[in-house]
Amino acid sequence: MLQQTNMDKMSVCWCLFLGLLLLCRLSLSQECVRELQRNIDFTGSDISFVYSPDEEHCQKLCTQHPACQFFTFLRSDWANDNRNFYCYLKLSSSGQPDVKTPLLGVTSGFSLKGCSAEPRPYLSAVYHNVDFFGADYKTLITADYEECQRVCTQEPGCQFFTFVKADYTPPSIRYKCHLKFSWTIPVPPIVESATGVVSGFSTQPESIPLSDRQTPCQTKLFPGTDIPGDELWTLPAASPEQCHSLCSDHPACTYFTYNSSELSCYLKKNTDQMVLAARDGVTSGLPSRFCPLDNSWMKTPFEGIDFRGSDLRFIPLDNLQACQQNCNDDDYCLFFTYVNEYFHDSSHWRRCYLKRSVTLPAPPMVAKRVGVVSGFSLKSDA
Repeated sequence: MLQQTNMDKMSVCWCLFLGLLLLCRLSLSQECVRELQRNIDFTGSDISFVYSPDEEHCQKLCTQHPACQFFTFLRSDWANDNRNFYCYLKLSSSGQPDVKTPLLGVTSGFSLKGCSAEPRPYLSAVYHNVDFFGADYKTLITADYEECQRVCTQEPGCQFFTFVKADYTPPSIRYKCHLKFSWTIPVPPIVESATGVVSGFSTQPESIPLSDRQTPCQTKLFPGTDIPGDELWTLPAASPEQCHSLCSDHPACTYFTYNSSELSCYLKKNTDQMVLAARDGVTSGLPSRFCPLDNSWMKTPFEGIDFRGSDLRFIPLDNLQACQQNCNDDDYCLFFTYVNEYFHDSSHWRRCYLKRSVTLPAPPMVAKRVGVVSGFSLKSDA
């Protein structure tokens, strides 16, 4: 009887082990779900929406967004209202949608963060009768949309385009090729001073586009110098060198001014003149073009600077070096903040926050428009 009881216990334990193994395998399979669910709405759990031309691009946006776990995309055939091309990014405590509802005109899916590595963009599709509205920095005349896409691919700053076809009304703007820009380098959304934290950037090769065969550009800075007016864009930044990289990335930026007390980078545009003025606490400079940027500044963390928000997750680590290495080793981490013993709240000590921002080319607005063709640069497909 005792032997039988032991056998029963072993059988129960084995069944429990198999059940746990099955659950483990199931949870692992759920971590990387590439399949899209057409005409299924993941109802609720919205954290934000962005514009996107199709469901694959929407899935890539969800993958790069630090908080997004799953999404629902309203396709071009969505007919309930005018919200075509809306990409709803979603988050829940379980990591799964609470409600799945059949709904025509939508496609839903999951972030690919759980997959082995971040997928390459591969944005080769073009979209007829779709306008990527806004973000223009240059306009020219081309024979067709294929030529427009080739120009965008060759232009260093172009990320996507919209071409006006030969049958568009009014005729005066036919054959126009609109080249457009979005950030493809990591930009922390909030940069602020804080005691007890150290922040920095990933130094994995994808984050620092340097070539071993070329000498990096010489960074031209003017310490203690302001270039007043002509603001094109204002962004948070941790250093003048980061501001230089931002100006170099934007095709319309002609020079910049960095304010160290505000931790602000002022990108400026004026091709006619550049007036310098002495001013303490600011540094101005010129962008670098057509050569590798000197991004060695990214290797040195910034003491007393917090890159607030954009958290992928946090892990407890003993020192800053381990935090930076974890960011380097993580396919999705682009920057980080480490909390040391000088931080006012001891419950946060030794936390390493891994962070990222969206670097996928993304139009600020997508809309139906008869007679135009839109698409992306093919740089990422090379």
